[in-house]
Amino acid sequence: MTQQLVFREVTPERWPDMESLFEAPGGPKYCWCMVWRDMPGVRRRDRANKKAAMQSRALGGEPVGILGYDNARPVAWCSIAPRPTYRNLGGVQDPEEPPDSVWSLVCMFVPRRLRGQGIAKQLVAAAVEQARGKGASVVEAYPVDPDSPSYKFMGVIPTFAGLGFEEVGRAGTRRHVMRLRL
Repeated sequence: MTQQLVFREVTPERWPDMESLFEAPGGPKYCWCMVWRDMPGVRRRDRANKKAAMQSRALGGEPVGILGYDNARPVAWCSIAPRPTYRNLGGVQDPEEPPDSVWSLVCMFVPRRLRGQGIAKQLVAAAVEQARGKGASVVEAYPVDPDSPSYKFMGVIPTFAGLGFEEVGRAGTRRHVMRLRL
């Protein structure tokens, strides 16, 4: 049975929810979803620096992503933000598109106990709606094949294809570039 979640943007008021999800056992506290984000002058290998960088963004009101809630408890995460807030992801660079009109979906986290319940599909659909509501004209994602040995935190191709994303290229050897025009 698929569990239905409620999705909310990470705002300064919701930072404690993000912090509790990330710091829970099995949570992504090792990266704080900063792997692909632009971090000038910050040591990337230091967890405390990554957390502080994410916290600064969230508390400053910068779009960083959404949380999925089961009742009032945060149980899932998806990174969705304007592409210029990330490092080069290897996506489509169209000079006709205003940079902030393309939003990138680069990461998802669902605790192991909740996987296999359709939550990734819900996360992607909610992230698309978040981007649309903020004025995006395109959502770009970088998923991998289901049998990929790495980068699964970026999602798998069938999830995105099932929601109307189309493959437009490759980024490296494993990541596919998929886009959805809004």
